[in-house]
Amino acid sequence: MIAQNKTIAIIGGGPGGLLLARLLQNQGLQVKVYERDVSEGVRQQGATLDLHEQSGLKALKEAGLMAAFKQHYRPDAGKMRVADKNLNFFIDDHHSGAGYTETRPEIDRGPLRDLLIQSLLPGTIVWDSQFVSMERRLVGGGWKVAFKNGTKAEADLVIGADGANSKVRPYLSDVKPVYSDITMVELNIYQAAKHAPKMWATVKGGKLFILDEQKSIIMSAKADGTLTIYTGCKVAETWVKQSGINFQQHQSVADWFKATYAGWDEQLSEWTDGAFTAIPRPMYHYVDQNWVSTGDLTLIGDAAHRMPPYAGEGVNMALLDALVLSGTLCSDKQGSVKDALEAYEKEMIARAAAVTEDSLNNTVMLHGENALSDMMALMR
Repeated sequence: MIAQNKTIAIIGGGPGGLLLARLLQNQGLQVKVYERDVSEGVRQQGATLDLHEQSGLKALKEAGLMAAFKQHYRPDAGKMRVADKNLNFFIDDHHSGAGYTETRPEIDRGPLRDLLIQSLLPGTIVWDSQFVSMERRLVGGGWKVAFKNGTKAEADLVIGADGANSKVRPYLSDVKPVYSDITMVELNIYQAAKHAPKMWATVKGGKLFILDEQKSIIMSAKADGTLTIYTGCKVAETWVKQSGINFQQHQSVADWFKATYAGWDEQLSEWTDGAFTAIPRPMYHYVDQNWVSTGDLTLIGDAAHRMPPYAGEGVNMALLDALVLSGTLCSDKQGSVKDALEAYEKEMIARAAAVTEDSLNNTVMLHGENALSDMMALMR
């Protein structure tokens, strides 16, 4: 095995990085995960994720984690409702009865992360390790990595799994992301049954897409009672800074939402009186990716291939990256670690380009003049 006796540092403890660590440990390799969070439960994790048979689920199966997944996934959380701004429903899986087939089982990001963490050997994750910089070792190859808390680590191979705003990525590629013409605002409504009871009931434990006026609202219910809302609007790349909205101030966010979605069903604004958080997220993607492979550094997940979320492929591609990369590193067919990274990157870049194209097409569709009819045609 070409990676035998190599020390491997994974920067970032999201689903992709954690699954990669699990797969490598299953093969007896030495791996550490360096995660910026100070502890496991320090912050809320994101919304519900749907895992796909040929990517996310395939990777979990190979890692021996399907039994754990089945304990935590949420049956029927993938049921979808699609409506216009007046909440006239055009698609409703809740009325499908026996005709509804769950092909993409859903799991909340928090429980997925928890089961991945629990699958690792004790001490694998080094918490409170926010990446600052790294430099190549003068002798023997590999890297010296520095973290914000003053600690340092060394590794023969570094894998950047540190998300869309990766700090590791510039050490491998100077390709910059391109704005996708849409900015989302992520809203998390806590105790939604109390603070937004009508919307909580309307979502019915699943997902709700509201498409109208070339804008979108996508809602999903979490098992902990949180309602996650993603708004999508065509705005300039600089909108977040130039809008004057204080996303830390509740009234400022509420005023923006009510103005932007004026004339939409009143119950869509009922959450504005309760407890919520708001995070603006301009959507970016990479085009024409390529880089010169090295023998000591690569990327997985959003660090490697950033894209809008409108195809549901982000976490699935990250988990599949982990599976493909672990396979090449543990293969006897590769002559060196560099050969293994080249093989992985060639497959990953081509695959991500195709998925990015799908995501961009969906981004345009969901915010187009005929979004509802196009969505209905897609779902048939």
